[in-house]
Amino acid sequence: MRKQVIQDAAYEVATQVRAVEDTIDAALNEIAQLQSRIIHVNTVAGVSYGVIHPSLEKLASAVTRLVDTRGEIVACHEALADAKLKVPGLREVAWGDGDPCPPASARADLRIVA
Repeated sequence: MRKQVIQDAAYEVATQVRAVEDTIDAALNEIAQLQSRIIHVNTVAGVSYGVIHPSLEKLASAVTRLVDTRGEIVACHEALADAKLKVPGLREVAWGDGDPCPPASARADLRIVA
């Protein structure tokens, strides 16, 4: 019973880490689209480059910080994978496809196989 509780909790953490990674990637994608739209509006409006430059600098800064955050989440993911090896009941867990983490498309009824 305790082993199953530990495995269920670990599964929840693994799927949450994937969700956070996906959210950060989606935010990066949205920022890229925003940058493109800002440049397009500037071109259509026919104003000088200096008009939108401060906005683009702020977006570039946001992207840099978000990419740094992404790297920290990746490091967290790796640290959790290492920690899993030290938790009794999780060391022998396999997802069935060789990937130590559940796929991003994993269904909620996916069960850990010991």
